[in-house]
Amino acid sequence: MNENADTTERPPLLIDQVIGQEHAVAVVRLAAKQRRFVLLIGEPGTGKSLLGRAIAELLPPTEAFCVASLENPDDPSCPRIVVRPRAELEAEQKKERQQERRETFSHNYLLSLAAGGILLLCGWLLIRDRAYGLSLAGVMALIWLWRLRKPGRTRASGRAAKILVERKAGPAPFIDATASSEGALFGDVRHDPYQSGGSESPPHALVEPGAVHRAHGGILYIDEIGNLSVEAQKLLLTAIQDRSLPITGRQSGSSGTLIRSEPVPCDFVLVAAGNVEDLPRIIPALRSRILGYGFEVLTACTMPDTPQHRRDLDRFVAQEVNKDGRIPHFTPSALALIYEEARRRSGQAGRLTTRLRELGGLVRIAGDLAIQAGLAQVDADQVQLALRYAASIEEQQLALPAGHDVSGLIPEFSARLVHSSSEFPCPRR
Repeated sequence: MNENADTTERPPLLIDQVIGQEHAVAVVRLAAKQRRFVLLIGEPGTGKSLLGRAIAELLPPTEAFCVASLENPDDPSCPRIVVRPRAELEAEQKKERQQERRETFSHNYLLSLAAGGILLLCGWLLIRDRAYGLSLAGVMALIWLWRLRKPGRTRASGRAAKILVERKAGPAPFIDATASSEGALFGDVRHDPYQSGGSESPPHALVEPGAVHRAHGGILYIDEIGNLSVEAQKLLLTAIQDRSLPITGRQSGSSGTLIRSEPVPCDFVLVAAGNVEDLPRIIPALRSRILGYGFEVLTACTMPDTPQHRRDLDRFVAQEVNKDGRIPHFTPSALALIYEEARRRSGQAGRLTTRLRELGGLVRIAGDLAIQAGLAQVDADQVQLALRYAASIEEQQLALPAGHDVSGLIPEFSARLVHSSSEFPCPRR
């Protein structure tokens, strides 16, 4: 064992940082290669979000593109959607503005010639015949010509394309849409309080993309997928079936509900996650789609207590220390207690827990205690003390004597802490 855990090397790829999930890692590698959907089911803290991010890392790099919303002259309430490189889109708009400027100049030039001719004619008639009536008619004609002129600010510049999604060439995006509202997930149309009088915003400028659109070409990750409403799950099913989804207003009473864009591309790899209890809340059609075009994976909550997995725990502790950036590294004696706690939390002989998020909390508490004590490294005493602070509410209840105030829990904890986890076993696969 290393004298200092900071010498443990951190693998460059996220997939190689996953601990104790060999089956899930193998599935994720295959899913990334074939661009398949993945449903990750397991206990909290077993690395589901890390596996989702790992898929994004394994996907091939994406090319540069822009998804833009354009005005639709034939149906303004249905904005056009185009997918072009940004340079090409800007070149098209520049060409359109130049063409419109030329047309505007020609139109206004002809009106100016007509206005000049009317002025000369009115002046001549007024001087020669005192024809006030004809002169008044000429003035009215000039006003009419003025109203026919085109403004210098071209229509093209006032109706510029709105960039919905811009992607630069590089790694595939990872979009975490956990707990997003339907508008944030599927896109929405902003409410425009100025709906008339010439001050209103053009419909295509009000369109806002959702997470499904921003994930185009990459990963859409949704944790606790069972918490999505049935309507949201049906929309998600439509998005993964059609690989596109129109954007429409979702706020009742808003002017945006009258706007519905053309389909916006959303070709993503869906990585959904949840607990076993979430399965009945996933609509059958969505789950069938995932099974038909991907994998369902049950993440392990324990792993064998082997030298390799203990070395993996060394690496995990070092990664947590480096990620936190404020706590010192652990001594071998402190790491030995981390192993012991990992065994206890597994609830099974010869096994280690893979619920590493909770174990990471223990690492940080022990590090904070070492900082408080002014130590350069975390030793066994700090880990032992951290076990008292990191205990769950259930363990604290078991350790608290009947009738005692909770304020006396920490000083008496070392003698009363229940180390057996049989009351809270980890479900077996």
